[in-house]
Amino acid sequence: MKMIVGLGNIGPQYDGTRHNTGFSVVDEFAEKHDIDLSTRKMEAKFGSGVIDGEKVMLVEPLTFMNESGRAVGPLMKYFKLSLEDLVVVYDDMDLPVGKIRLRNHGSAGGHNGIKSLIAHLQTDKFNRVRVGTGHPTKESVIDYVLGKFTTEQKPDFEKAVDNSVAALEDFVAGKEFSRLENKYN
Repeated sequence: MKMIVGLGNIGPQYDGTRHNTGFSVVDEFAEKHDIDLSTRKMEAKFGSGVIDGEKVMLVEPLTFMNESGRAVGPLMKYFKLSLEDLVVVYDDMDLPVGKIRLRNHGSAGGHNGIKSLIAHLQTDKFNRVRVGTGHPTKESVIDYVLGKFTTEQKPDFEKAVDNSVAALEDFVAGKEFSRLENKYN
């Protein structure tokens, strides 16, 4: 089974914000593959389905971003999943809007959700899809990530979501993550 985790903050006030990019990608994937994210367990909402013969679990932690590992770690243990079967999708201010970057390990790069995952998984060696949100020019980082994409940014963001979903589909199909890095980066 493959586990795809989207990071974000819970609550309607965060819908559509840059910091909920991971949720946006997982929601798009779920809609495309008719997977219902209504099961709630271990501080997460999730759903599963079968795509091309591979069981897939989509997860959105119900913790806030900074505590994402608190939900993902127990789910990984409960379902006895290996790190190779996990991919985490999240926002990245260091990438321009519209760009994605896949990596199979690395530091948190200042992202508190990833810091939490590293702490709970006790390793930084897990697959990631980083989705660019751009960096603020005038406003504070907190106001920027909790803000919504501008009208000008939306087409590039939607392209990044589509590319992320395509990368996740390739991952589910069994393509080696390092090869996906070469294809999508």
